[in-house]
Amino acid sequence: MRTARLLTGTALAVAAAALCATPPAYGAGAEAGAGAIELYPATVAPGAEVTVNTAACGASDAVSGDAGAVGAGRFTLIPSAHEGDAVGHFKVPPSAQPGTYEVVARCSSGRRMTADLVVTLTSTQESRPQIHPRGSVKTGVGGALGPDPVQTAAGVAALAVAAAGGTWLLHRRARGDGI
Repeated sequence: MRTARLLTGTALAVAAAALCATPPAYGAGAEAGAGAIELYPATVAPGAEVTVNTAACGASDAVSGDAGAVGAGRFTLIPSAHEGDAVGHFKVPPSAQPGTYEVVARCSSGRRMTADLVVTLTSTQESRPQIHPRGSVKTGVGGALGPDPVQTAAGVAALAVAAAGGTWLLHRRARGDGI
């Protein structure tokens, strides 16, 4: 039984890790490399920052990007030391609606590349700080430590008397003394 739980837990952990991995989006059906742009991450929540990467333009080409479809506007890609790539960033507006949006990159030589950015209400990456609940839950039962210590003590005493009385009655019944 314990081995089955261990195997089930391991399988669930592997499945969760596979679901949480966010692969980059490659533009226009191309694979990574020449002719493509990559978006990291490819699926985001509103307010997240996206990195755009391409090796499609030459080292001397200036590269401009346009994320106007999602409401982020234009941005510039700057040559990086990594294999002649050009890298740029833009922030998805907090008001962006869920959907798929086209991001465009253009080389100064005229070459145009696109990739799809998916905006969801929740991202596979942490893009917003986690909010923890505060306060109490109004269930009608009350809390163990209410605002009034006198009422709390009276409630504990009532429970103790009820438990003692119930135990005494069950003991008498078990002995056959009746109720």
